Amino acid sequence: MPVGDLWVVAAGYLLGSIPFSYLVVKLLVGEDVRSQGSRSAGATNVSRVAGTWAGLATVLLDGAKGAAAVALAAAMTVDPALQGAAGAAAVAGHIWPLFLGFRGGKGAATAGGVMVVLSPLLTLLAVLLLVGVIAWKRYVSLGTITMAAATPLLAVLAQRLGWVSTRGGWLPVAVTAMAILILFAHRSNLHRLWNGVEPKLGQRHEELPRS
Repeated sequence: MPVGDLWVVAAGYLLGSIPFSYLVVKLLVGEDVRSQGSRSAGATNVSRVAGTWAGLATVLLDGAKGAAAVALAAAMTVDPALQGAAGAAAVAGHIWPLFLGFRGGKGAATAGGVMVVLSPLLTLLAVLLLVGVIAWKRYVSLGTITMAAATPLLAVLAQRLGWVSTRGGWLPVAVTAMAILILFAHRSNLHRLWNGVEPKLGQRHEELPRS
């Protein structure tokens, strides 16, 4: 990979590393979000520790940095595959942030911001799936895991049916890379879901198992 391309991917990673969940909770509560609740540096845990509005603000900020990573890549290169790589790097940065000791969140909101820029229609389909599963089972993690697992298939289907205007196989590849990262980050949630001890939406953080 040329040095210029590496800079594009590195910029995506650095943007993804901005720890908004940590900053929001530190500002509002004065605590490290990773020492509270489920000890995850993600928006769901932020909402449990600092309230719903703080969680929503974190979702928007984490999504914005994913979108910014793709937008910055688009300003640096016309190669859409490289823009997808920068987006995946942003998700990796969120999960393993340079500025937070490589211990971050689980990447879903950041991936959502990436997808909004890469393919708004595919994003809409994924969000509908996410909301449907959460409304049905009341597990945020299950909705996220289902969305991550299904989105690569949705990307292939959408491209085959001409619902997205991208050419080549780069979009499914980028989506698959982000899905793998998100599923890996949710491995503890998968374990708790399997054992029937995963907390449901709205459960107080004092009741949560450590993770």
